[in-house]
Amino acid sequence: MDIEEIKKILPHRDNMLLLDEVTRDEEYACGRFLIRDDAWFLKGHFPDEPIVPGVIECEILAQSVCVLLADEIDDDKIPMYTGLDKVRFRSPVRPGDVFETRCRLKRSKPPFYFAEGKGYVGDRLCVEAEFSFAITEKK
Repeated sequence: MDIEEIKKILPHRDNMLLLDEVTRDEEYACGRFLIRDDAWFLKGHFPDEPIVPGVIECEILAQSVCVLLADEIDDDKIPMYTGLDKVRFRSPVRPGDVFETRCRLKRSKPPFYFAEGKGYVGDRLCVEAEFSFAITEKK
C-alpha cells in the first residue's frame, strides 16, 4: 500500500503521516518509514545526538495497525488512540534508519480495538508495545 492508499484510511497529513508504505495480510500490518535527517521531531532531540522520540515510534506503530481497521473506518469515522501499555524501548532509532513495524489486532469489542506491535531497524528490535483504539464519529 503506497502513501496515497494509506491516506484513504488514516486522517494524518503532512508531517504527522509517519508511514511511507504498508503491507498487510490476514493477521499483520507491516509498515515502513524512512527517518529523514530533517524530520521535525529530531530538532532538539537531542542536539549532536539525534534519536527518534519514543512517542513517535509508538505513533508509527499505531498508524501501521490502523490499516487493519480499514473496513471500520469511513468518511464519517476516525481512529483515536485510547491507550498504551507494556511499552519497552530496546534500541534507539536514528536519522537514516528505515523503521519497520509488525503489528496485529489481538481482540476487538467495537468500537474498541486492542493491538500489539513491534518496531525494528533491520533485525534490531527497537520498541514493543500493546495499545488500543476507539473508532469514533468525526465531529
